[in-house]
Amino acid sequence: MLPRQTGFTLIELMIVVAIMAILAAIALPAYQDYTARAQMSEALSLAAGSKVSVAEYWWNHGKAPADNLQAGIAANAADTHGNYVQEVSINNGVITAKMRAKDVAAPIRGKTLSLTPTFPTASTGSVIWTCSSDAASRYLPSSCR
Repeated sequence: MLPRQTGFTLIELMIVVAIMAILAAIALPAYQDYTARAQMSEALSLAAGSKVSVAEYWWNHGKAPADNLQAGIAANAADTHGNYVQEVSINNGVITAKMRAKDVAAPIRGKTLSLTPTFPTASTGSVIWTCSSDAASRYLPSSCR
């Protein structure tokens, strides 16, 4: 009687490689979207840090701050930055975070995320913020979609 061979045949190995390729094809785009969303969340976080300054300026002066200096944050927009955010600027109350052009996920390179205030008409009330971006909505944090 001949001894029985054990081990994997070539066809079995090819099937395993094909399955791994299919899984990688599904997982890679999902991971890239996740990475871009995580990087855009830094933009939202940095921009949100200026919301109080803009609101306080409006309550004290009755108008939106024209720029970073009036809002009381770093006068040079590039001084407020992060790992993926190039700068945070204020223009007539609108807070804009601009993503870097390098070392950022490709779909969001150079894109911006803006927080636009709607000031209350009465002496009481709160500022309502609207988030917008020129990046695709799937890359935005859930609170900004």
